[in-house]
Amino acid sequence: MTNLVKIKGDTFEPFITEEQIQKRIRELAAHINADYAGKTPIFIGVLNGSFIFLADLIREIQVDCEIDFFKLSSYGDAKISSGQVTLLKDLNCEVAGRDILVVEDIVDSGLSIAFIKNIIEKEKPKSLKFVTLLIKKGVPKIDFPVDYVGFEIPPDFVIGYGLDYAQKVRNLKSIYRLSPQGTGTPESV
Repeated sequence: MTNLVKIKGDTFEPFITEEQIQKRIRELAAHINADYAGKTPIFIGVLNGSFIFLADLIREIQVDCEIDFFKLSSYGDAKISSGQVTLLKDLNCEVAGRDILVVEDIVDSGLSIAFIKNIIEKEKPKSLKFVTLLIKKGVPKIDFPVDYVGFEIPPDFVIGYGLDYAQKVRNLKSIYRLSPQGTGTPESV
């Protein structure tokens, strides 16, 4: 992992290594494999951020499964959520009577997963669970559990491993957080 990443006048420091991420994904997959033995769940990734996490997770899944995607927008190019969630791409699969696992890169405000939960529950799935690589400690305002959590993190702005800053740096193999010593002034997240 390189020491620092600089983008748009901000400095980001190493936070979660590629090795730590891959180890935790194997652990999450083991739990999901056990919980869904004999079932054929549909993994629904939330674009764009979850695509790397979902790709790595799905390669560790040993049960039969299907994959689909939602695409939402709530950030634009900002470091904080706009508070408005917009559906940009709907599902192509039928979720009625199926076991559904929604895969997110990060649960921040909780607005996106609450939005998705409402959409999916209207279709009457057999079960609905949520998987996230990251969840911000004390930040999400949701009244339901996130069933599979990779890492609980402080409310820092993070990038890399699918997480972007103005659509950039998703390709970093590790996760970095905004450094308090960064040259830019951090916005509240």
